[in-house]
Amino acid sequence: MLLGEDMSGGGKGVSSALALSNAITNLAASIFGEQSKLEPMSQKRKERWRKEIDWLLSVTDYIVEFVPGKQKSKDGTNMEIMITQQRKDLLMNIPALKKLDAMLIDCLDNFKDAKEFWYVSKDADDSEKGVQRSDKWWLPTIKVPPEGLSDESRRWLQYQKDCVNQVLKASMAINAQILAEMEVPENYIDSLPKNGRSSLGDSIYKNITVEFFDPEQFLSTMDMSSEHKVVNLKDRIEASIVIWKRKMHQKDAKSSWVPAVSFEKRELFEERAETVLLLIKHRFPEIPQSSLEISKIQYNKDVGHSVLESYSRVLESLANTVTSRIEDVLYADSVAQDPSLAIAKWNRSADSSPQKPQSVVSTPKEEFERLSCTAETPNSMTLFDFMGWNMEQGDGDVNKTNLEALPQT
Repeated sequence: MLLGEDMSGGGKGVSSALALSNAITNLAASIFGEQSKLEPMSQKRKERWRKEIDWLLSVTDYIVEFVPGKQKSKDGTNMEIMITQQRKDLLMNIPALKKLDAMLIDCLDNFKDAKEFWYVSKDADDSEKGVQRSDKWWLPTIKVPPEGLSDESRRWLQYQKDCVNQVLKASMAINAQILAEMEVPENYIDSLPKNGRSSLGDSIYKNITVEFFDPEQFLSTMDMSSEHKVVNLKDRIEASIVIWKRKMHQKDAKSSWVPAVSFEKRELFEERAETVLLLIKHRFPEIPQSSLEISKIQYNKDVGHSVLESYSRVLESLANTVTSRIEDVLYADSVAQDPSLAIAKWNRSADSSPQKPQSVVSTPKEEFERLSCTAETPNSMTLFDFMGWNMEQGDGDVNKTNLEALPQT
Protein backbone atom coordinates (compact mmCIF):
# COMPACT_ATOMS: atom_id res chain seq x y z
CA MET A 1 0.00 0.00 0.00
CA LEU A 2 2.90 2.35 0.74
CA LEU A 3 4.06 1.82 -2.84
CA GLY A 4 0.63 2.75 -4.19
CA GLU A 5 0.03 -0.83 -5.37
CA ASP A 6 3.15 -0.63 -7.55
CA MET A 7 5.17 -3.59 -6.28
CA SER A 8 8.08 -2.73 -8.57
CA GLY A 9 8.70 0.48 -6.66
CA GLY A 10 8.93 2.35 -9.93
CA GLY A 11 6.76 5.25 -8.82
CA LYS A 12 3.87 4.35 -11.09
CA GLY A 13 1.47 3.50 -8.29
CA VAL A 14 -1.81 5.16 -7.39
CA SER A 15 -2.25 7.78 -4.68
CA SER A 16 -2.25 6.77 -1.01
CA ALA A 17 -5.94 7.65 -0.79
CA LEU A 18 -6.91 5.38 -3.68
CA ALA A 19 -4.64 2.56 -2.45
CA LEU A 20 -6.35 2.68 0.95
CA SER A 21 -9.80 2.77 -0.66
CA ASN A 22 -8.95 -0.26 -2.80
CA ALA A 23 -7.58 -2.10 0.24
CA ILE A 24 -10.83 -1.65 2.19
CA THR A 25 -12.91 -2.63 -0.84
CA ASN A 26 -10.85 -5.76 -1.51
CA LEU A 27 -10.88 -6.78 2.14
CA ALA A 28 -14.67 -6.53 2.29
CA ALA A 29 -15.00 -8.52 -0.94
CA SER A 30 -12.84 -11.33 0.44
CA ILE A 31 -14.73 -11.42 3.76
CA PHE A 32 -18.34 -10.79 2.77
CA GLY A 33 -18.31 -12.03 -0.82
CA GLU A 34 -19.14 -15.53 0.44
CA GLN A 35 -22.28 -14.42 2.33
CA SER A 36 -24.76 -16.46 0.29
CA LYS A 37 -26.83 -17.55 3.30
CA LEU A 38 -28.45 -16.05 6.37
CA GLU A 39 -26.04 -17.49 8.89
CA PRO A 40 -23.43 -16.22 11.36
CA MET A 41 -19.98 -15.48 10.02
CA SER A 42 -17.31 -17.92 11.11
CA GLN A 43 -15.18 -16.80 14.03
CA LYS A 44 -12.12 -16.82 11.79
CA ARG A 45 -13.73 -14.45 9.28
CA LYS A 46 -14.95 -12.16 12.06
CA GLU A 47 -11.52 -11.94 13.64
CA ARG A 48 -9.84 -11.30 10.31
CA TRP A 49 -12.32 -8.57 9.41
CA ARG A 50 -12.03 -6.79 12.77
CA LYS A 51 -8.25 -7.00 12.85
CA GLU A 52 -7.59 -5.89 9.28
CA ILE A 53 -10.26 -3.17 9.14
CA ASP A 54 -8.84 -1.74 12.38
CA TRP A 55 -5.40 -1.67 10.76
CA LEU A 56 -6.73 0.27 7.79
CA LEU A 57 -8.79 2.64 9.94
CA SER A 58 -5.84 3.36 12.24
CA VAL A 59 -4.47 5.72 9.59
CA THR A 60 -7.21 8.19 10.49
CA ASP A 61 -5.90 8.52 14.06
CA TYR A 62 -3.12 10.69 12.64
CA ILE A 63 -5.35 12.96 10.56
CA VAL A 64 -5.78 15.79 13.06
CA GLU A 65 -6.65 19.46 13.27
CA PHE A 66 -6.00 22.18 15.82
CA VAL A 67 -8.85 23.05 18.19
CA PRO A 68 -9.00 25.42 21.19
CA GLY A 69 -8.16 23.82 24.51
CA LYS A 70 -7.23 24.74 28.06
CA GLN A 71 -4.16 24.01 30.12
CA LYS A 72 -3.50 24.74 33.76
CA SER A 73 -0.13 26.30 34.51
CA LYS A 74 2.03 25.62 37.57
CA ASP A 75 0.65 28.65 39.39
CA GLY A 76 -2.92 27.38 38.87
CA THR A 77 -4.02 29.78 36.16
CA ASN A 78 -5.88 28.48 33.12
CA MET A 79 -4.45 29.19 29.70
CA GLU A 80 -6.11 28.77 26.35
CA ILE A 81 -3.96 26.79 23.96
CA MET A 82 -4.39 24.98 20.66
CA ILE A 83 -4.43 21.19 20.90
CA THR A 84 -4.63 18.50 18.23
CA GLN A 85 -7.78 16.45 17.75
CA GLN A 86 -8.86 13.95 15.12
CA ARG A 87 -10.47 15.78 12.21
CA LYS A 88 -14.12 16.47 12.92
CA ASP A 89 -15.64 14.41 10.10
CA LEU A 90 -13.54 11.41 11.10
CA LEU A 91 -14.24 11.89 14.80
CA MET A 92 -17.97 11.73 14.13
CA ASN A 93 -18.24 9.17 11.35
CA ILE A 94 -15.64 6.49 12.18
CA PRO A 95 -17.37 5.50 15.47
CA ALA A 96 -20.74 5.64 13.72
CA LEU A 97 -19.60 3.34 10.94
CA LYS A 98 -18.04 0.93 13.44
CA LYS A 99 -21.39 0.75 15.24
CA LEU A 100 -23.24 0.06 11.98
CA ASP A 101 -20.62 -2.58 11.17
CA ALA A 102 -21.21 -4.32 14.52
CA MET A 103 -24.99 -4.16 14.09
CA LEU A 104 -24.85 -5.91 10.72
CA ILE A 105 -22.63 -8.69 12.05
CA ASP A 106 -24.93 -9.04 15.08
CA CYS A 107 -27.87 -9.35 12.72
CA LEU A 108 -26.20 -12.28 10.96
CA ASP A 109 -25.45 -13.84 14.36
CA ASN A 110 -29.16 -13.71 15.16
CA PHE A 111 -29.84 -16.34 12.50
CA LYS A 112 -27.99 -19.07 14.38
CA ASP A 113 -31.32 -20.18 15.90
CA ALA A 114 -33.37 -19.99 12.69
CA LYS A 115 -34.91 -23.47 12.35
CA GLU A 116 -37.90 -22.87 10.07
CA PHE A 117 -35.89 -22.43 6.89
CA TRP A 118 -32.75 -24.08 5.56
CA TYR A 119 -30.62 -24.10 2.44
CA VAL A 120 -30.12 -26.77 -0.20
CA SER A 121 -27.28 -26.74 -2.74
CA LYS A 122 -28.25 -25.49 -6.20
CA ASP A 123 -26.68 -28.69 -7.56
CA ALA A 124 -28.94 -30.98 -5.52
CA ASP A 125 -31.54 -33.26 -7.11
CA ASP A 126 -34.72 -31.53 -8.24
CA SER A 127 -36.71 -33.49 -5.67
CA GLU A 128 -34.60 -32.01 -2.87
CA LYS A 129 -34.29 -28.47 -4.16
CA GLY A 130 -36.08 -25.60 -2.51
CA VAL A 131 -37.10 -22.22 -3.94
CA GLN A 132 -34.93 -19.49 -5.39
CA ARG A 133 -35.67 -16.64 -7.76
CA SER A 134 -34.58 -17.22 -11.34
CA ASP A 135 -32.35 -14.14 -11.33
CA LYS A 136 -30.33 -15.66 -8.46
CA TRP A 137 -29.59 -19.05 -9.97
CA TRP A 138 -26.07 -19.16 -8.48
CA LEU A 139 -27.35 -19.08 -4.87
CA PRO A 140 -28.43 -22.13 -2.84
CA THR A 141 -32.17 -22.79 -2.83
CA ILE A 142 -34.30 -22.25 0.27
CA LYS A 143 -36.67 -24.71 1.88
CA VAL A 144 -39.41 -23.87 4.36
CA PRO A 145 -42.10 -26.06 5.97
CA PRO A 146 -44.86 -27.13 3.52
CA GLU A 147 -47.33 -24.70 5.10
CA GLY A 148 -44.79 -21.86 5.17
CA LEU A 149 -43.21 -20.01 8.07
CA SER A 150 -45.00 -19.48 11.34
CA ASP A 151 -46.40 -16.02 12.04
CA GLU A 152 -43.72 -15.46 14.69
CA SER A 153 -40.90 -16.29 12.29
CA ARG A 154 -42.42 -14.14 9.57
CA ARG A 155 -42.71 -11.13 11.88
CA TRP A 156 -39.20 -11.69 13.21
CA LEU A 157 -37.75 -11.82 9.70
CA GLN A 158 -39.58 -8.63 8.77
CA TYR A 159 -38.21 -6.97 11.90
CA GLN A 160 -34.66 -8.01 11.01
CA LYS A 161 -35.18 -6.68 7.50
CA ASP A 162 -36.42 -3.34 8.84
CA CYS A 163 -33.38 -3.05 11.12
CA VAL A 164 -30.98 -3.75 8.26
CA ASN A 165 -32.80 -1.22 6.08
CA GLN A 166 -32.25 1.44 8.73
CA VAL A 167 -28.53 0.58 8.82
CA LEU A 168 -28.51 0.74 5.02
CA LYS A 169 -30.02 4.22 5.01
CA ALA A 170 -27.53 5.47 7.60
CA SER A 171 -24.60 4.08 5.58
CA MET A 172 -26.00 5.62 2.40
CA ALA A 173 -26.37 9.00 4.11
CA ILE A 174 -22.76 9.00 5.28
CA ASN A 175 -21.48 7.84 1.89
CA ALA A 176 -23.50 10.49 0.05
CA GLN A 177 -22.24 13.20 2.40
CA ILE A 178 -18.60 12.22 1.91
CA LEU A 179 -18.94 12.00 -1.87
CA ALA A 180 -20.58 15.43 -1.88
CA GLU A 181 -17.61 16.86 0.05
CA MET A 182 -15.06 15.46 -2.41
CA GLU A 183 -13.83 17.87 -5.05
CA VAL A 184 -15.02 17.36 -8.61
CA PRO A 185 -11.93 16.40 -10.66
CA GLU A 186 -10.89 18.78 -13.40
CA ASN A 187 -10.80 16.02 -16.02
CA TYR A 188 -14.48 15.28 -15.28
CA ILE A 189 -15.35 18.96 -15.64
CA ASP A 190 -13.48 19.14 -18.94
CA SER A 191 -15.59 16.27 -20.29
CA LEU A 192 -18.91 18.04 -19.61
CA PRO A 193 -21.00 19.86 -22.23
CA LYS A 194 -21.41 23.62 -21.93
CA ASN A 195 -24.92 23.60 -20.48
CA GLY A 196 -27.32 21.43 -18.51
CA ARG A 197 -29.72 21.08 -21.39
CA SER A 198 -27.09 19.37 -23.53
CA SER A 199 -26.31 16.99 -20.69
CA LEU A 200 -29.92 16.04 -19.95
CA GLY A 201 -31.33 16.10 -23.46
CA ASP A 202 -34.35 18.15 -24.54
CA SER A 203 -36.99 15.79 -23.17
CA ILE A 204 -35.56 15.42 -19.65
CA TYR A 205 -34.65 19.11 -19.51
CA LYS A 206 -38.22 20.16 -20.31
CA ASN A 207 -39.61 17.82 -17.65
CA ILE A 208 -37.30 19.23 -14.98
CA THR A 209 -37.86 22.89 -15.89
CA VAL A 210 -41.68 22.83 -16.01
CA GLU A 211 -43.51 25.30 -13.78
CA PHE A 212 -45.02 22.65 -11.50
CA PHE A 213 -42.55 19.85 -10.85
CA ASP A 214 -43.30 16.48 -9.21
CA PRO A 215 -40.18 14.29 -8.82
CA GLU A 216 -42.21 11.08 -8.48
CA GLN A 217 -44.16 11.90 -11.64
CA PHE A 218 -40.90 12.74 -13.39
CA LEU A 219 -39.39 9.33 -12.56
CA SER A 220 -42.55 7.55 -13.66
CA THR A 221 -42.06 8.97 -17.17
CA MET A 222 -38.44 7.80 -17.39
CA ASP A 223 -37.42 4.46 -18.91
CA MET A 224 -35.66 2.66 -16.05
CA SER A 225 -36.24 -0.87 -17.27
CA SER A 226 -32.57 -1.83 -17.01
CA GLU A 227 -29.59 -1.11 -14.81
CA HIS A 228 -27.77 0.57 -17.69
CA LYS A 229 -30.64 3.03 -18.25
CA VAL A 230 -30.80 3.92 -14.55
CA VAL A 231 -27.05 4.58 -14.42
CA ASN A 232 -27.26 6.62 -17.62
CA LEU A 233 -30.03 8.79 -16.16
CA LYS A 234 -28.04 9.22 -12.95
CA ASP A 235 -24.95 10.25 -14.95
CA ARG A 236 -26.92 12.83 -16.92
CA ILE A 237 -28.52 14.35 -13.83
CA GLU A 238 -25.24 14.52 -11.90
CA ALA A 239 -23.52 16.16 -14.85
CA SER A 240 -26.26 18.80 -15.09
CA ILE A 241 -25.99 19.49 -11.35
CA VAL A 242 -22.24 20.08 -11.64
CA ILE A 243 -22.76 22.38 -14.64
CA TRP A 244 -25.47 24.43 -12.92
CA LYS A 245 -23.48 24.75 -9.68
CA ARG A 246 -20.40 25.93 -11.55
CA LYS A 247 -22.43 28.48 -13.49
CA MET A 248 -23.99 29.79 -10.29
CA HIS A 249 -20.58 30.12 -8.64
CA GLN A 250 -19.01 31.67 -11.72
CA LYS A 251 -21.92 33.78 -12.87
CA ASP A 252 -19.66 36.78 -13.41
CA ALA A 253 -17.15 34.88 -15.55
CA LYS A 254 -16.81 35.46 -19.25
CA SER A 255 -17.11 33.26 -22.33
CA SER A 256 -19.06 30.01 -22.09
CA TRP A 257 -19.90 30.40 -18.41
CA VAL A 258 -22.03 33.53 -18.85
CA PRO A 259 -25.50 32.70 -17.40
CA ALA A 260 -28.21 32.14 -19.99
CA VAL A 261 -31.03 31.97 -17.42
CA SER A 262 -31.57 33.75 -14.12
CA PHE A 263 -29.62 32.72 -11.04
CA GLU A 264 -32.84 31.88 -9.18
CA LYS A 265 -34.13 29.58 -11.91
CA ARG A 266 -30.83 27.78 -12.23
CA GLU A 267 -30.80 27.25 -8.46
CA LEU A 268 -34.35 25.89 -8.64
CA PHE A 269 -33.46 23.47 -11.44
CA GLU A 270 -30.40 22.30 -9.52
CA GLU A 271 -32.52 21.60 -6.41
CA ARG A 272 -35.02 19.62 -8.50
CA ALA A 273 -32.23 17.56 -10.02
CA GLU A 274 -30.81 16.88 -6.54
CA THR A 275 -34.25 15.65 -5.43
CA VAL A 276 -34.55 13.28 -8.39
CA LEU A 277 -31.01 12.02 -7.79
CA LEU A 278 -31.80 11.26 -4.14
CA LEU A 279 -34.93 9.33 -5.12
CA ILE A 280 -32.97 7.29 -7.67
CA LYS A 281 -30.34 6.40 -5.07
CA HIS A 282 -32.98 5.24 -2.58
CA ARG A 283 -35.06 3.40 -5.14
CA PHE A 284 -32.09 1.62 -6.73
CA PRO A 285 -29.49 1.25 -3.96
CA GLU A 286 -27.65 -1.57 -5.73
CA ILE A 287 -26.88 0.19 -9.01
CA PRO A 288 -23.19 0.68 -9.90
CA GLN A 289 -21.41 3.92 -9.15
CA SER A 290 -21.90 6.81 -11.53
CA SER A 291 -19.19 8.37 -13.66
CA LEU A 292 -18.92 11.30 -11.25
CA GLU A 293 -18.57 9.03 -8.20
CA ILE A 294 -15.93 6.88 -9.89
CA SER A 295 -14.01 9.96 -10.96
CA LYS A 296 -14.12 11.46 -7.46
CA ILE A 297 -12.87 8.25 -5.85
CA GLN A 298 -10.14 7.78 -8.45
CA TYR A 299 -8.70 11.30 -8.23
CA ASN A 300 -9.38 12.03 -4.55
CA LYS A 301 -6.23 12.89 -2.58
CA ASP A 302 -7.82 13.21 0.89
CA VAL A 303 -7.04 10.01 2.81
CA GLY A 304 -9.73 10.73 5.41
CA HIS A 305 -12.43 11.07 2.78
CA SER A 306 -11.15 7.94 1.08
CA VAL A 307 -11.47 5.86 4.26
CA LEU A 308 -14.95 7.15 5.09
CA GLU A 309 -16.25 6.68 1.54
CA SER A 310 -14.94 3.14 1.11
CA TYR A 311 -15.93 1.97 4.61
CA SER A 312 -19.48 3.32 4.29
CA ARG A 313 -19.74 1.86 0.78
CA VAL A 314 -18.79 -1.68 1.82
CA LEU A 315 -21.23 -1.52 4.76
CA GLU A 316 -23.92 -0.33 2.36
CA SER A 317 -23.14 -3.30 0.12
CA LEU A 318 -23.29 -5.76 3.03
CA ALA A 319 -26.61 -4.31 4.22
CA ASN A 320 -27.98 -4.73 0.69
CA THR A 321 -26.80 -8.34 0.64
CA VAL A 322 -28.40 -9.19 4.00
CA THR A 323 -31.66 -7.51 2.95
CA SER A 324 -31.67 -9.49 -0.28
CA ARG A 325 -31.10 -12.79 1.57
CA ILE A 326 -34.01 -12.03 3.91
CA GLU A 327 -36.22 -11.27 0.91
CA ASP A 328 -35.24 -14.63 -0.59
CA VAL A 329 -36.55 -16.42 2.51
CA LEU A 330 -39.76 -14.37 2.53
CA TYR A 331 -40.21 -15.19 -1.16
CA ALA A 332 -39.80 -18.92 -0.43
CA ASP A 333 -42.42 -18.53 2.30
CA SER A 334 -44.85 -16.81 -0.09
CA VAL A 335 -44.36 -19.58 -2.66
CA ALA A 336 -45.10 -22.22 -0.01
CA GLN A 337 -48.40 -20.49 0.71
CA ASP A 338 -49.22 -19.85 -2.95
CA PRO A 339 -47.23 -22.07 -5.41
CA SER A 340 -48.52 -20.08 -8.37
CA LEU A 341 -46.15 -17.28 -7.37
CA ALA A 342 -43.20 -19.42 -8.41
CA ILE A 343 -44.34 -19.16 -12.02
CA ALA A 344 -45.02 -15.44 -12.02
CA LYS A 345 -42.12 -13.06 -12.40
CA TRP A 346 -41.15 -11.82 -8.97
CA ASN A 347 -40.34 -8.14 -8.76
CA ARG A 348 -39.03 -6.40 -5.74
CA SER A 349 -41.88 -4.47 -4.13
CA ALA A 350 -41.61 -0.92 -2.90
CA ASP A 351 -41.44 -2.26 0.63
CA SER A 352 -38.38 -4.33 -0.14
CA SER A 353 -36.26 -1.38 -1.14
CA PRO A 354 -35.14 1.28 1.31
CA GLN A 355 -37.99 3.52 2.38
CA LYS A 356 -38.10 6.82 0.60
CA PRO A 357 -36.95 9.72 2.71
CA GLN A 358 -39.63 11.83 4.33
CA SER A 359 -37.66 14.90 3.44
CA VAL A 360 -35.45 15.71 0.52
CA VAL A 361 -32.42 16.47 2.68
CA SER A 362 -31.18 13.43 4.57
CA THR A 363 -28.17 13.72 6.86
CA PRO A 364 -26.33 11.07 8.86
CA LYS A 365 -27.64 12.63 12.08
CA GLU A 366 -31.24 12.33 10.88
CA GLU A 367 -30.69 8.72 9.86
CA PHE A 368 -29.21 7.82 13.25
CA GLU A 369 -32.06 9.54 15.08
CA ARG A 370 -34.54 7.64 12.93
CA LEU A 371 -32.60 4.43 13.56
CA SER A 372 -32.76 4.97 17.31
CA CYS A 373 -36.45 5.91 17.31
CA THR A 374 -37.60 2.95 15.22
CA ALA A 375 -35.75 0.33 17.22
CA GLU A 376 -38.41 -0.64 19.74
CA THR A 377 -37.02 -4.13 20.19
CA PRO A 378 -33.39 -5.10 20.68
CA ASN A 379 -31.44 -5.39 17.46
CA SER A 380 -29.45 -8.30 18.92
CA MET A 381 -32.53 -10.48 19.47
CA THR A 382 -32.44 -14.04 18.29
CA LEU A 383 -35.53 -15.85 17.05
CA PHE A 384 -35.90 -17.45 20.49
CA ASP A 385 -35.86 -14.04 22.18
CA PHE A 386 -38.47 -12.69 19.75
CA MET A 387 -40.81 -15.59 20.50
CA GLY A 388 -40.43 -15.03 24.22
CA TRP A 389 -38.60 -18.29 24.93
CA ASN A 390 -35.89 -16.59 27.03
CA MET A 391 -38.16 -14.65 29.33
CA GLU A 392 -35.71 -14.80 32.22
CA GLN A 393 -33.67 -12.08 30.55
CA GLY A 394 -34.75 -8.59 31.53
CA ASP A 395 -36.06 -6.49 28.71
CA GLY A 396 -35.67 -3.05 30.20
CA ASP A 397 -31.90 -2.78 29.83
CA VAL A 398 -31.60 -4.84 26.70
CA ASN A 399 -33.83 -2.59 24.61
CA LYS A 400 -31.06 -0.05 24.34
CA THR A 401 -28.47 -2.55 23.12
CA ASN A 402 -26.56 -1.47 20.02
CA LEU A 403 -28.16 1.97 20.00
CA GLU A 404 -26.84 3.80 23.07
CA ALA A 405 -23.37 4.06 21.61
CA LEU A 406 -24.50 5.70 18.38
CA PRO A 407 -22.82 9.10 18.20
CA GLN A 408 -25.02 12.12 17.80
CA THR A 409 -23.60 13.64 14.67
